[in-house]
Amino acid sequence: MRQILATIFLTLVMHTAWAIDIGTAKQQGLVGEANSGYLAAVKTPASTEVQALVSSVNAKRKAEFERTANKTQTTVGQVSHRFYELAVQKTKAGNYYQDAGGRWKKK
Repeated sequence: MRQILATIFLTLVMHTAWAIDIGTAKQQGLVGEANSGYLAAVKTPASTEVQALVSSVNAKRKAEFERTANKTQTTVGQVSHRFYELAVQKTKAGNYYQDAGGRWKKK
């Protein structure tokens, strides 16, 4: 039983160690700020790891956009658009963002 628990624990730790974080993914040009206010894969098809990162980040963003829209009596679209504008301003040199036409640009 201990060996099974140890194996499961080790697998979870190793999976976390291998999981890519948003900063690394941006630096590697795998993801960028989409003009929707969400994170998106720059190159498709994206790896399973990148898809999981994008899904996780976007679920959190959506929840925050909804909370902010309710709090400020605006729409999710308005909140996500403003977030996009701020995210582009904060995008580091060498990282990607989408322009209004949906084309990826390197800052």
